[in-house]
Amino acid sequence: MSAPEDPDDDRPDDDRDEGPADEFDWIERCLRPLAADAPEALGLLDDAAVVPARPGFDLVITKDAIVEGVHFLPSDQLDAVARKLLRVNLSDLAAKGAEPYGYFLAIAWPAACGWPERRAFANGLRADQDAFGLKLFGGDTVSTPGPLTLSATLLGWVPAGGMVRRSGAREGDVVLVTGTIGDGALGLKAARGEAMELAPADAAWLAERYRTPSPRLGLGKALRRWAHAAADVSDGLIADAGCVAAAGGVRIALDLDRMPLSTAAGAWLALQPDAQTARLAMAAGGDDYEVVCTAPPSSEMSLRTAAEALGFSMTRVGVVSAGVGVHVTSGGAELQVTRAGWRHGQ
Repeated sequence: MSAPEDPDDDRPDDDRDEGPADEFDWIERCLRPLAADAPEALGLLDDAAVVPARPGFDLVITKDAIVEGVHFLPSDQLDAVARKLLRVNLSDLAAKGAEPYGYFLAIAWPAACGWPERRAFANGLRADQDAFGLKLFGGDTVSTPGPLTLSATLLGWVPAGGMVRRSGAREGDVVLVTGTIGDGALGLKAARGEAMELAPADAAWLAERYRTPSPRLGLGKALRRWAHAAADVSDGLIADAGCVAAAGGVRIALDLDRMPLSTAAGAWLALQPDAQTARLAMAAGGDDYEVVCTAPPSSEMSLRTAAEALGFSMTRVGVVSAGVGVHVTSGGAELQVTRAGWRHGQ
């Protein structure tokens, strides 16, 4: 990602709100300031960045993309979209026990996104760079006739050999999840105006949870110390617990009656004619960006205490045993799961 120097161009920002946005001009005025504190980015004047080694640490790299109309609504403000882009990737780092370091950005802009939209997007990036200690290292911007498409590659550090993998679950472990489940799926309904049965305050809270999730980054040290396996809950609790089970070659049993719910989600559940089906839908809905992990029973209280010190809960929702796959129960009976979580192409 590089933009040419233009020392003779001293127009104020407001003069750029009319007409099409120029790629190099936007990089120069909106993105280069985001890399000002990152010597690795080389001032965004090169086609590459230089990331130095950190003795005693491993570099963890993750990449997620979000697309207008699929992962965010066309009506969403672009500062919030930028924050969601970073946070869905930060959630992956959180589940690996990693400390955020920096990121690369790729954007495919449709013609409808002019200066105001691009400036708002950069403002959102700045807000979460400051909040999470990130640096912009570089990337690419292109044009597209299709929807706005965004991708970020995030880098984080963990002590050498310390990354928490999906594949470490052991027989006898308990399954724990941070925060609350179902808010993302219900938040999407609320953001679309499809949750009319909810009180306005609950609908607004859930919509905000969908738009700006809270990655559980502060839990990294505790996960590295006590968890055997972990994954972020992006596709749905059932689907992501299933990924942990598959990676570890074990059986995970989830009890949906134990699934933690927010006050707003609980209010929605109370209005549903079939609570069991509703719980299943929330467990498969995705977009929660919590962390599901397995740990020995002796470590459960330590993990819960660490989470509570950070301002959120950690709840036991299942157990690990010999076998394969993820199995779901409610009311003491095993449920037939026809849709475990989000899958592209469904």
